Amino acid sequence: MRSGRHLSAEERALWARVAATVKPLEGRSAEAAAPVTPSSFPGESRGPVARPPVDPGFRRGATQGKLSPPPADTLDGGWDRRLRRGAVSPDRTIDLHGHTLTSAHSALEHALARAIADDVRVLLVVTGKPPKPETKGRGLIRANIGDWLGTSGYRDRIAAVRHAHPRHGGTGALYLILRRKRGG
Repeated sequence: MRSGRHLSAEERALWARVAATVKPLEGRSAEAAAPVTPSSFPGESRGPVARPPVDPGFRRGATQGKLSPPPADTLDGGWDRRLRRGAVSPDRTIDLHGHTLTSAHSALEHALARAIADDVRVLLVVTGKPPKPETKGRGLIRANIGDWLGTSGYRDRIAAVRHAHPRHGGTGALYLILRRKRGG
């Protein structure tokens, strides 16, 4: 995320101290991580910004108006048919309109935590329609939702992500189908 401003010397020093405490994820080499130097900060670099690896089940495909399909065995055909017909009503809804990226991410995590605690099956996430190609700076929440879900601590409880039926928001909303609690 580029804010358009440069980090001050104090901010760079603080970031370098924080970055020095980060350990690579298990199975990832420390050599693959970019060294923390003043030139590696997004506000000062003109090169591409490295993105952290994301679970391949969730991709940023929302910017093209598509979501990557979840693993094929997560929902049976009956679920998909009912979702396409609009026969499934969401148990809970969260609307991310009017949020900043940070507050939208936080609200989504909070809504997921509450939905899982309450054993909700279908969570409707209203993100807004995907941006048109000529519209710059719009649709950032929609563009990031796949990454947020893929890196969420609750990703193992998400059985599937599907586009919503038009009566529930169509391309401007997503169904999150959550797994039921095991055992009892």
